[in-house]
Amino acid sequence: MMTDSHPRPSWLDTARFYEVYPQSFADANGDGIGDIPGLIGRLDYIASVGCNAIWLNPCFDSPFKDAGYDVRDYTKVAPRYGTNDDLVALFRTAHERDMHVILDLVPGHTSEEHAWFRTSCAAEPADRTVETADGGREDVSERYIWTDCWISGADGLPFIGGEAERDGTYVLNFFKCQPALNFGFAHPRHAWQKPALGKEALATCEALLEVMRFWLSRGADGFRVDMADSLVKQDDEGKPYTIRTWQWMFDRIRPEFPEAVFVSEWGRPHESMAAGFDMDFYLDWRWDGVPNGYNMLLRNTDTPLTHDNDASYFNADSGASIAPFLRQWEPQYADVERAGGCFNFITCNHDTLRTAQRLTDRERKLAYATLLTLPGVPFLYYGDEIGMRYRPLPTREGGYVRTGSRTPMQWDTTANLGFSPADAADLYLPVDPAPDAPTVASQEADADSLLNWIRRVMAVRASSAALQARAGYRTIAAPEHGRLFAFLREAPGGGESSTAGPAAATAGGNDVTTDGAGRVLVAVNPGHAVESFALPEDVQTPYPLTALGGHRVTDGTVTLEPQSLVILRV
Repeated sequence: MMTDSHPRPSWLDTARFYEVYPQSFADANGDGIGDIPGLIGRLDYIASVGCNAIWLNPCFDSPFKDAGYDVRDYTKVAPRYGTNDDLVALFRTAHERDMHVILDLVPGHTSEEHAWFRTSCAAEPADRTVETADGGREDVSERYIWTDCWISGADGLPFIGGEAERDGTYVLNFFKCQPALNFGFAHPRHAWQKPALGKEALATCEALLEVMRFWLSRGADGFRVDMADSLVKQDDEGKPYTIRTWQWMFDRIRPEFPEAVFVSEWGRPHESMAAGFDMDFYLDWRWDGVPNGYNMLLRNTDTPLTHDNDASYFNADSGASIAPFLRQWEPQYADVERAGGCFNFITCNHDTLRTAQRLTDRERKLAYATLLTLPGVPFLYYGDEIGMRYRPLPTREGGYVRTGSRTPMQWDTTANLGFSPADAADLYLPVDPAPDAPTVASQEADADSLLNWIRRVMAVRASSAALQARAGYRTIAAPEHGRLFAFLREAPGGGESSTAGPAAATAGGNDVTTDGAGRVLVAVNPGHAVESFALPEDVQTPYPLTALGGHRVTDGTVTLEPQSLVILRV
């Protein structure tokens, strides 16, 4: 079995991702829904932000009862987005720009309209076969989890009965429309419960591997894997059977595609790294009012649309120290460092409320700059770079409260804010109607905008060896009763070279020269008072690379004005 220390794809260290929700990014054909040709037409913009990789949310054929996370055909692009040829063209066009594209893979369930599921519903076992890619036949009787009696429950798991000819009920994930694929049970107790890594579960694994091969062979650079920790049912603490299932699959797919990247939606890197993933996300978790580290930084409140009473670190009024976050994050960072992987920060994503109503523009500048310079691969959610707002909207395609983070990209002040030439009534979701709705065009014209600040920080990151994904990290200042946070990033050997190339140093037209910057110190003060810290003895002659607000360096002490940040070459 594969260990958690396998060689990582060579392009990962310098990756900077931009997450695209396809139905909301750019509409090229005028039907009111974003599409792949629209995305292709905006690749230069994404590159100008400083991103060189794209995470594309689900784009496969679907009835869209869960916005594409209910897949009807893993090997067909949803017609609303274009064709398979369009997706291959996206891969090719991105690669021509030295950009990478990863797709969203949903392994735990399919749509109830998937051919595998429709066939598995047949009354007679002899009818539960489908044609395979090589022209053969495959029995899908056990592709999903079926009980053996129409009145049988599912041993505590959610299930549906009465909707199929088959004499049994079936287990589902999340929504009613998402029957669970069969990766087995950790400890089968009934005849209908198949063992993890048994023949039935491995047949499902093989089917998923064929999906991976299909897109990787056509130019995809990897996958973000949805709910990656939830394959094996009734798994033990620590997910040992799910981990072994992923190890089995990675043992087979990685030799074929060694440069493919796999990032998990898991949120527990000591488990996801053991499973064989390259990267994991720091998910936004807040259970019963208890925040995780990511929540402590950006959204530490039970009223997520208000600034008042938000105890997050980057809220200037919170008085919060960075120390509780570090106690939560640093052990997880150590886990991924030992494994040679990455634990990634996101600005937001399609499942998380945007920060615009909760944090001010200045607070978001400080927050995003910090996230973009910490270890790991940064993920910028579309529109966050211009401060798009969360909008409380009625649910669309199973979005519920998430719908308001999925509104159309705001490009300019033309009709529909430049997203689509369609009638407003035909848009996937309505655009922000506010007169001051932020747009790319307005922010490009403002030298002090959030967009241009992110471009500056991205340029520093891209051209600094010390700020790449797996460069070293050390906390320099994190007082329990202060607002200050300072940390040192260092390239292996303190090297001066960068693989990003000189063009990256001028991303977005912001001239930033770092000469590779093998050691970089980042210091942020999100509070209202002046704060200082002493430079460590091994840090001398700091040189500012970029800054927001005021700072000074005197006699080995760095002083930061309120709501300030500085990135220093040391």
